[in-house]
Amino acid sequence: MRILVTGASGFIGSHLCPALAAAGHELRGSVEGCDAVVHLANIAHARASSAELHRVNVEGTIAQARAALAAGARRFVYLSSAKAGSPDDAYGHAKRIAEQALMAMPGLEPVILRPPLVYGPRVKANFLALMRAVDRGWPLPLASIRNRRSLLYVGNLADAVLRCLAAAPGVRIYGVTDGAPVSTPELCRMLGRALDKPVRLWPFPPALLRLAPGGARLADSLVVDDGALRRELGWRPPFGFEEGLRHTAEWYRAQGR
Repeated sequence: MRILVTGASGFIGSHLCPALAAAGHELRGSVEGCDAVVHLANIAHARASSAELHRVNVEGTIAQARAALAAGARRFVYLSSAKAGSPDDAYGHAKRIAEQALMAMPGLEPVILRPPLVYGPRVKANFLALMRAVDRGWPLPLASIRNRRSLLYVGNLADAVLRCLAAAPGVRIYGVTDGAPVSTPELCRMLGRALDKPVRLWPFPPALLRLAPGGARLADSLVVDDGALRRELGWRPPFGFEEGLRHTAEWYRAQGR
C-alpha cells in the first residue's frame, strides 16, 4: 500500500514510518498516487489558543482529507485523542469536531484512533518530566492519589495503525491502550523499576494537587476502552506495559540524562 504519513518527523511518526516500511508499505511524500493517508500532524500542547487549535486540528484535518479524496485515497487513519470522547477543553473539542467532519465526508473511509497519553523512546513533555523526576530521586507528592489512567506505548500505537490500514472499508472509532489502567503512584513505581531508581512518594491532598499547574493530569482518572479494536479487528498490543517502560528507560539512559 502507498501511504502518506503527515507529521512523519514527530514523535509518533518517527516510530510509525519504520513500522510501515517494515510491513512492506511504500511511504510517499505527497498524497498523489497514495492508497491511504495517516494523519498525525496536529497541535497537541495545551498552550495553543482555541483559534489555533481549530485552524490546525480541524481545518487542517479537513483539508488533508479532501486532498486525499481528490487523489483517490479513501482510507484515512486519523490520530485523534481520548479527550475527544468527552471533551472538557479546547483541544478535546477540536479533536471531536475534526472526527465529526471526517465521518460526515462522503466517500471517505476514516478510521479514528483515540489514544491516551503515548510514551516511548523520544517522548517529550509530561511523561519525560515525570521520568526525569523519578530518575533524579525527587520527592513527589503523589502517594495519596487513587486514580486510574490508561497509557499507550508508541510501538503498540504503530501496530494498531497497521491493523487499521488493513481493515475492511467503513467508518470506525477505536480506543487504543496498552491494556489495564494504572494509578499515578503505580506508574511512578514502575518507572523506578525500569530506571533502577528508588521512588520517593509522600502524601498530599489530591484536591490541592489539582490546583497546581499540571496537577489535574497527575490526579485525575482517564480510562480508555479498547474493546472494540480488539473484538472487531482482533488487535492485541505486541508490547506489554512493563516492556514498553523498559524500552523507554533504555532510551532515556542512552541519552545520558
